[in-house]
Amino acid sequence: MFIVYVKIKVKAGDGGNGCLSFRREKYVPLGGPDGGDGGKGGDIIIEADSNINTLIDLRYHKSYKAERGKHGEGNNKTGRSGKDRVIKVPVGTIIKKNGILIGDLTEDCQRVVVAIGGRGGKGNARFATSTNRAPRKFEKGQKGEEAFIELELKILADVGLVGYPNAGKSTLLSVISAAKPKIADYPFTTIEPMVGIVKYRDYKSFSVADIPGLIEGAHKGKGLGIKFLKHIERTKVLLFLIESIKKNPYSEYSSLLKELELFNNKLVKKPRILVLTKVDITPFRKKIFDVDIPVVEISSVTGKGLKKLKDTIWSELVKTKGKEEK
Repeated sequence: MFIVYVKIKVKAGDGGNGCLSFRREKYVPLGGPDGGDGGKGGDIIIEADSNINTLIDLRYHKSYKAERGKHGEGNNKTGRSGKDRVIKVPVGTIIKKNGILIGDLTEDCQRVVVAIGGRGGKGNARFATSTNRAPRKFEKGQKGEEAFIELELKILADVGLVGYPNAGKSTLLSVISAAKPKIADYPFTTIEPMVGIVKYRDYKSFSVADIPGLIEGAHKGKGLGIKFLKHIERTKVLLFLIESIKKNPYSEYSSLLKELELFNNKLVKKPRILVLTKVDITPFRKKIFDVDIPVVEISSVTGKGLKKLKDTIWSELVKTKGKEEK
């Protein structure tokens, strides 16, 4: 199961208490204070792990605690700090605390501290002065932070497939990559995002994300709506897949573009490629589009146009990389 959102409760470790102690040795009846400090409580840390691709484990384990710091001891011994609690999540996870974005894990092993452990309390040795040589004062450790954390996974992929249900997105992904999405002739066959790696020339490759089909009103949450529209926010290039057998393919393209714009107007500024699918069953070919973006006709069944599509995608990705480096 591909889980993309969870809310968990985290509690950092409390700091250990400082110690109230006086040195007691033979022939030293009035030894000074020697109470040590308490140890710091452990932090709660969220770390990106490229070996994980879903938040499903966190769905069933929603409360996390870090170890508390040990109390200080006599003979000026400081308590051991509590162990940090590290929570592993997929690369591409964003972190919110009290509704505020505090982290965006886009790289493997990247970390964010979401709850800080409490400071250890001071032992009475810390309070000795020239006028108070036998202080009986010490501090208790501070409480560790406690909070509710929202984790949301946004797929990281070079290319995002956009289209209405049954436009041929899953079929295309299955023939150009090793991904094996579910394929059937009914709407919403794809109910979970899937990423495939497409091998290109000279050992090059790029990743393609297939998301559930959009419907009118998706930006408001209709169908599988907003839940999966978010996944294409991080893609570099968008592939608009439209069935060539439709009476008015251009109208469908315009509707898809409108849904993206209403959800996030930055999406329509991304490089786009228009892909007319199922040309193997189109009765005749005609020029339908007059747009200033690349248009490629393909058939995932016969393989027609797939080589040209890969070349076009790679060309757009190279252009995108060039713009990022400027």
